[in-house]
Amino acid sequence: MNLATARPAADRQGANPPPRERILAAARELFYRRGIHAVGVEAIAEAAGTNKMTLYRHFDSKDVLVAACLSELTKEFDIAWDAIAAAHAGDPKGQLLAWLRHVCDFKVNEAERGCGLANAAVELPDKDHPARRVIREYKTELRERLIRLCRDAKLADPERLADEVFLICEGARVTAQSVGTEGLSARLAEMLEELVAEHARRGNKDELLGRTRRSRR
Repeated sequence: MNLATARPAADRQGANPPPRERILAAARELFYRRGIHAVGVEAIAEAAGTNKMTLYRHFDSKDVLVAACLSELTKEFDIAWDAIAAAHAGDPKGQLLAWLRHVCDFKVNEAERGCGLANAAVELPDKDHPARRVIREYKTELRERLIRLCRDAKLADPERLADEVFLICEGARVTAQSVGTEGLSARLAEMLEELVAEHARRGNKDELLGRTRRSRR
């Protein structure tokens, strides 16, 4: 998912949204399309139909605005995750596979400039930047979610599987930007599903071995 959506800011927020929402929508669009460092607060204020004074009334600095934009993005990720979880309640493996398909589809549909979080991390080397904290906290939580899901699905070595999924998906985002998305969705989906299947086979083998050992006691 990118930092902005394909629709104009005004369309996304309605006909007469409050200034804060207009500023966030304009900033997300501009940061994603042009890059964080290439966009100044004057351009954001103009695109939002307001002025710098109003912008700084809602956001103490550009850094704070960047962090707020990324926080909005992570909320959208959470909504997608929750929707998939609700659709596969009681089926952790099904939820995992559905989430992976969702991620794969996204690479093709909205991979013009890749992941907004990854892009921001590259542009913001300062570890103490408020936006970097947003990125770090979200990525850490996503990894923990994947580990819990893999564990609930009784997949072998859930920590390793979560890391493998995470790293493959991150690499796919870079690939989409550098060489394009043609055929990427199908290949990525196949790789991830095979990875899950391998850990499922190992998990079943470990469970069977454990039962055999217990029955001999």
